[in-house]
Amino acid sequence: MVNRVVVGAHYGLRDWLIQRVTAVVMVLYIATLGVLLCLQPQINYDTWTALFSSLWLRTASLLFLLCLFYHAWIGVRDIVMDYIKPASIRLVIHVLVILALLYYTIWSVQILWGM
Repeated sequence: MVNRVVVGAHYGLRDWLIQRVTAVVMVLYIATLGVLLCLQPQINYDTWTALFSSLWLRTASLLFLLCLFYHAWIGVRDIVMDYIKPASIRLVIHVLVILALLYYTIWSVQILWGM
């Protein structure tokens, strides 16, 4: 008989599905941005400024980045949980990754809606 140790984690299918959904959102954003860039006669600073001055593209970009960060969190968390056995080191890595992703999120908002 196998004794399963339950540690309060309930990942699995939900996180698998979230990673797939975030991947689809990221692919759609990249395809849309690719089409928009291909439709431009030339790509320079003015083109980028004009593209990202629209609210819908800034919102889509933020959604892309949030999906990317959450996708990365699930991947890094799973790798750390699989390969780092000491709980103290695992906790430190988790906290550092969470802090970095939060910093990147705030920085992304600053870039997209800052002056």
